[in-house]
Amino acid sequence: MTDYDAVIIGAGHNGLVCASYLAKAGKQVLVVDGRNEPGGCASTREFTPGFNVSDCAQWLSQFDQSIVKDLDLKGAGLRLGKAKATISLQPDSDHLILDGDHVTGAGIDAVDQAAYRDFRKMVRSFAKLMTTLYRSRPPKLVEQNWTDRLTLMKLGLHLKLLGRERLRDLMRIVMINIYDVMNEHFTHTALKSTIALEAVTGTNMGPRSPNTVYSYLHRATGEHLGQTGTTQVIGGMGALGKTLASAAEKQGATLKLGAAVTAIVKTDDRVSGVKLASGESISAKVVISSADPTTTFRDLLGYHQMEAGMAKRAEHYRSRSGTAKLHLALSALPTFSGLSDAQLAERLVITPSMDNMERALNPMKYRELSDLHTFDISIPTAEDPELAPAGQHILTAIVHYVPFSPDIGWETGRPQLMSQLLSELESYAPGIGSLVTASELVVPSDFEASHGMTGGSWHHGELSIDQALMMRPFPGSTQYATAVDGLYLCGAGAHPGGGLQGLPGRNAAKEILKRGALS
Repeated sequence: MTDYDAVIIGAGHNGLVCASYLAKAGKQVLVVDGRNEPGGCASTREFTPGFNVSDCAQWLSQFDQSIVKDLDLKGAGLRLGKAKATISLQPDSDHLILDGDHVTGAGIDAVDQAAYRDFRKMVRSFAKLMTTLYRSRPPKLVEQNWTDRLTLMKLGLHLKLLGRERLRDLMRIVMINIYDVMNEHFTHTALKSTIALEAVTGTNMGPRSPNTVYSYLHRATGEHLGQTGTTQVIGGMGALGKTLASAAEKQGATLKLGAAVTAIVKTDDRVSGVKLASGESISAKVVISSADPTTTFRDLLGYHQMEAGMAKRAEHYRSRSGTAKLHLALSALPTFSGLSDAQLAERLVITPSMDNMERALNPMKYRELSDLHTFDISIPTAEDPELAPAGQHILTAIVHYVPFSPDIGWETGRPQLMSQLLSELESYAPGIGSLVTASELVVPSDFEASHGMTGGSWHHGELSIDQALMMRPFPGSTQYATAVDGLYLCGAGAHPGGGLQGLPGRNAAKEILKRGALS
């Protein structure tokens, strides 16, 4: 007799969502995580005394509202701030403001304003179509399975309803890059680069890279599922992690934190449980991993436990990132040229032109530090002052075009990059350097060490056509089941992919229950 019906590796948001749905169905579920706090990337950390930052994800915009309702997360205490406008900072302080379907400032003309409204309408139609795929297991195209056939039939109906012109647009752009799409739709340089930012953050790509349109549509689909706009979680992102943990425990799941899994145990031809760093072994009918695929297959299961073809696919699965986080403790609210204090509570971004974004990517390809970066900035204390001591503030920024391991090493490279980033910020917030009382730069290799994300990839693997939908993470381990009996995936490395959506966890739980794997 096994100890549990299911053991879930990782108490990140997807692992906790999966646990909630399985426990809600009456199954005995254990969630195990080496970190002492739940949430994974949805976590809050005191990076210097009194200053608490969302140390990985910083915005909530993609979390599926059906999960929020199913698990009653708002009733469990989840509180969100107001929806944010995106303010794209300009060197001349005439800033571009994107708020819903409206864009103003920075000398944008009526033609581009109308084009932006039309573009948003087009993208929403694509996102609505992709919702059919995202809220179900990814259908295989060749197997005679009625569940997959039904999904494909629904998809076909939505494609028909999309209309001939929109369908032609989708088929034409999805395989190209965001650079060409932006130039096709707009003339305003800052508008193009601000939209392009959404396609490259968390990736290893520039605007000209293939798959950037798919990456952009993935984000847009998440926002369609979330229906909240870009918001911050009151109390820091860790409040979401704790709320999800509470919801899982309320349904009857058990959490075991501070207990790292060192191995997935296989008995004969089937996975039979896990082994912890303490030496303890836990048996289960199934093991469900919310860790990334490389960690799951290479580090925990081991290539020797699978057939050679699967091991090769796992080894060549791509998990690269160029994204870092900058955290600043400030003695006072900073001043950004051209912005009011109230506007500091919005989402602030710094994006060079698309050509300069592409140039910023080039050094990263060769493990060199760039002298130009993109910033996605939050000053969370403008809306949630309890995150810092009274009268003091936090600036946290997602920074793109940072290599995993620069050729000069991070001991030398970290202070050099920190100085460069502060210099870039000073161009828009004069005097901010004099307000900094503590600073921290978290680079991709730090995320790999702290959050177990191979390559520092927030998406648990690149979002590309060959690693998406019915091919995510790779053939032979799709639809949440792997080629190893008893082992399932429920993390961002499974369909539909990364971002704080929760759907990989929910979809995996529903698939496991439907298969009768826990009977």
